[in-house]
Amino acid sequence: MSVIRLGYVHIRVADLAESAEHYQNTLGMDRVAEADGRHYLKSWDEHDHHSVVLEEGGVGLVKLGYKVESTADLDLYEKRARAFGTTVQRMSAGDNVGIGDGLRITLPSEHVLELYSDAEYLGNATGNWNPDPWPREGLRGIGVPRLDHTLITTESPALLERFFSEVLDFRAAEHLVGGEDNEDLIASWMFCSDQPHDIAFVKGEQGKLHHFAYHVDDWSSLRHAGDLFSMRDVPIDFGPARHGITRGETLYFFDPAGNRNEVFAGGYRTGPDFRTITWTMDNAARGINYTHRELDPDFLNVVT
Repeated sequence: MSVIRLGYVHIRVADLAESAEHYQNTLGMDRVAEADGRHYLKSWDEHDHHSVVLEEGGVGLVKLGYKVESTADLDLYEKRARAFGTTVQRMSAGDNVGIGDGLRITLPSEHVLELYSDAEYLGNATGNWNPDPWPREGLRGIGVPRLDHTLITTESPALLERFFSEVLDFRAAEHLVGGEDNEDLIASWMFCSDQPHDIAFVKGEQGKLHHFAYHVDDWSSLRHAGDLFSMRDVPIDFGPARHGITRGETLYFFDPAGNRNEVFAGGYRTGPDFRTITWTMDNAARGINYTHRELDPDFLNVVT
């Protein structure tokens, strides 16, 4: 597989200063650049230039960036994406601060997806020689180590899954199906690494963001995050709880603009021989919130 991981999430926020304070002091990210009304942030265990871009002016997703192994991959993906019928543009180094040449694809879901192979290397906070397990100077706020995955909405999960499978070689880890014969794909969790999901999509409005997630170590980290959210009056959506789908442990919350975030731990390993798991709609609440087996409809309906 040559798509490596989710590299960056670029979002809009209503108040740049207020949101920057949240991402830097509550989540613990570092600001690495500021230009043209945008803040570029990275977590302490990330090596590339940035993983989150905050752009002032509203709320919601601007675009997603996924890193690929080589520039040769870009040629292949451009050919496949054009054959699939999607709109593809070449982007140049400098179009995104710290990011090299790449492709900009408008997905069937109307989201903008960028693929790139080169990013300015800044290194993580512990270095590559005899590193400590975390920065000696300590962590700020939660101290999220890295970006993990995202979930977006689309009118046709089946079409979007076909794009990610046929064009980008992602595989489906889990399905949520409905309809009379369970033939209607409601949601799909897909991977390009050994995680249970690197992207997921659920049936809903075109072009919207449900959430993007940070990896944290374990259940204790989720509890610590919940404590900090309470201290700082961060709105919590649900959790801490366990997902049935992915088996991950989770806590959902909102940034000051209303974009939903998640801190996520655990989950199983996937790989080329992983067989897709299927959930049916009568078990959807257990799949999403295994701990409480109930689901607030707003969790699916509120998107940005």
